Amino acid sequence: MRWNLRLAAANRGIWKASELQRQLAEHGLAISAGKMSGLWSGKPASIKLDDLDVICAVLGCEVGELLIPEPDQVRKPQGEETPQAATGSGGPVVTPKRRDGRSLPPI
Repeated sequence: MRWNLRLAAANRGIWKASELQRQLAEHGLAISAGKMSGLWSGKPASIKLDDLDVICAVLGCEVGELLIPEPDQVRKPQGEETPQAATGSGGPVVTPKRRDGRSLPPI
């Protein structure tokens, strides 16, 4: 995921972290200067959903504008190929197996 707070704020005329921090405080979200710096300039390791609600309310945006998915950045396991769409060619039936060696429950 790409954190896009700075651009979302700039699109609404908020150019300084301190300005956004003040507006968040007015809506009941008090953020320390250190945490605000991380949210403004970086890629936060985590964010509370309640805090995300307040940020979206202050900026008047949707979560999708703040968190942009980047599926191409996900590392694929070695030896695993990209799944192909089912073609209905009548090939062999594939039975899933658990990786921990235990059997699957009966159908």
